[in-house]
Amino acid sequence: MSALLILPGLMCDSRMFAAQIDAFPGTLVVDGFYEGCDRIGAMADYALARAPERFALLGHSMGARIALEVIRKAPERVERIALADTGIHGVKPGEADKRHALRDIGREQGFAALVDAWLPPMIGASNRDDAALIAPMRAMSLEAGQQGFESQIDALLNRPDTDAVLRSIRVPAFAIVGDEDEWSPVGQHVEIVEKIPGAQLRVVEGAGHMSPAEKPQQFNEILREWLDWPLAS
Repeated sequence: MSALLILPGLMCDSRMFAAQIDAFPGTLVVDGFYEGCDRIGAMADYALARAPERFALLGHSMGARIALEVIRKAPERVERIALADTGIHGVKPGEADKRHALRDIGREQGFAALVDAWLPPMIGASNRDDAALIAPMRAMSLEAGQQGFESQIDALLNRPDTDAVLRSIRVPAFAIVGDEDEWSPVGQHVEIVEKIPGAQLRVVEGAGHMSPAEKPQQFNEILREWLDWPLAS
């Protein structure tokens, strides 16, 4: 079986996927917050330069959009793909204003204030009081820094259309989402599986947008199913 390659989302790194790294030996997470890349295509190039020759590809949140660019650029290297807690829509009305409002909190009040405004809604409502969960995620997000955050939201606000690449996918594909994900709800993942031939939808109960960390056992069970899913003959 090919190695598992994980692409983190906004302000995230390998700390988000500690449970997956423990459960799946040889897992590689693309760290470094994409080193300031401000376009999804450049982030995909950054990931490909650090990836093995063949891999099973998991993208989470923004990382799922990067994963789609990876499979657009190098489909022969991707054995299977999982897209978690994400979306495939273009920039929505008002989205730029919301992202820039967060940016401005950081500029005016300091980056810690930005993180403290952004992070709680990313966690499922039933997990928001779990200090052991939230503290390391907050520390991780703080390390991304204001400039890293601004580069990543620039990338998201200039994201490429995904329709053609979704319809081109011919490897085992799962869409995975927490049922308490308020940022990327279940309905967005229904749209994903409708676009990818043969794709499967799996819902993580009791998890929000950060489902790999919120409910790691459930999430890992889904990953095992996906990794065992037969390749097309």
